[in-house]
Amino acid sequence: MDASSVVALEKNLKIAEFQPGDTIKVNVWIREGERRRQQSFQGVVIRRREGGPASSFTVRRVASGVGVERSFLFHSPNVESVELLRRGKVRRANLYYLRGLSGKAARIKERERGKRTA
Repeated sequence: MDASSVVALEKNLKIAEFQPGDTIKVNVWIREGERRRQQSFQGVVIRRREGGPASSFTVRRVASGVGVERSFLFHSPNVESVELLRRGKVRRANLYYLRGLSGKAARIKERERGKRTA
């Protein structure tokens, strides 16, 4: 592989800054036959994986009583935009424990505005 075939990764400016525990809305391009349309997926970020071109994040939501998780690549052309809806107050990097919780127990407190957490 020669150096000219490597493409520099640029940060997608339509992706908001977010952390695990935040509620986000991801707009994704869906291909159905010949047509392309946008579909949104809204849920809580349970994982964020950094790693250059392989960077990804996983979003979880409960639809019709069933937990649905979906992973997205940061640098994918199919991810149109990511909109931050709520900031969550969590103490872990991976929120896999949410898989075993339901109802009120699965709620995440909202982080107060103005206070910065590292």
